Amino acid sequence: MTDQRHLEESTGREFEARVERVVDDGPTSRVVLDRTLFYPEGGGQPADHGTLTGEETWTVSDVQKTDEIYHTVEGDGPSVGERVVGEIDWERRHAHMRYHTAQHLLSAILFAEYDALTTGNQLHDDHARLDCGYDRFTREDLDDIEARMNELVEDALDVRWYTLGRERAERELDPERTRLDLLPESITEVRIVEIGEAQPDSDGRGKPGDPRPVYDRVACAGTHVENTAEVGRVEVTGRETRGADEERIEFVLEDE
Repeated sequence: MTDQRHLEESTGREFEARVERVVDDGPTSRVVLDRTLFYPEGGGQPADHGTLTGEETWTVSDVQKTDEIYHTVEGDGPSVGERVVGEIDWERRHAHMRYHTAQHLLSAILFAEYDALTTGNQLHDDHARLDCGYDRFTREDLDDIEARMNELVEDALDVRWYTLGRERAERELDPERTRLDLLPESITEVRIVEIGEAQPDSDGRGKPGDPRPVYDRVACAGTHVENTAEVGRVEVTGRETRGADEERIEFVLEDE
């Protein structure tokens, strides 16, 4: 089983790994490593791109997680047992991190202030969209949402991620916002992404019942920036009706 280092090291850019399996798909190959920093597509976040370098260099054009995490490269790929160095396309990854954290801010605002639950999202490196359960947003609503997102960016809130046992997560997290009931029962450890201040204890996460001035706290396996200030200025670019009681909001982030 691949050690998914991206779950801990969102800012990691380079790593060493051993090739454990190679699947020949004709013009491309899918490579399984013993460890990786490459993020596999999921949760609305695109896969990382980059390179694997061993006896030669291969471009990683896709990463997917099924029974294993597969890194797609052109040609035959490296040999089983070969040691390789993986390098992430950092500009692409960091853009996804900024957009993913912005999406969490947007989801939290919509839930808290409009009672609108996020039903889907898609991130890119230059724009993003979010679908939610709501009748119809006005232009004034969009302006208010944009202003509120930028306030949270300017507040420079810390962003953290850690793992909780599922039972504790189900006790402490808002079931409507997080929808842990949708996770397979086989998942007993839940990765949490938390935005805002926390009341620390020995593990730095706070205790049940402690005051927790946390703005958002949900289950998420994606990569994020470490502070909302890294998101940059947000511009809500439009909305679209997606059916009965469902709206889509589109937004972009100012270039760094």
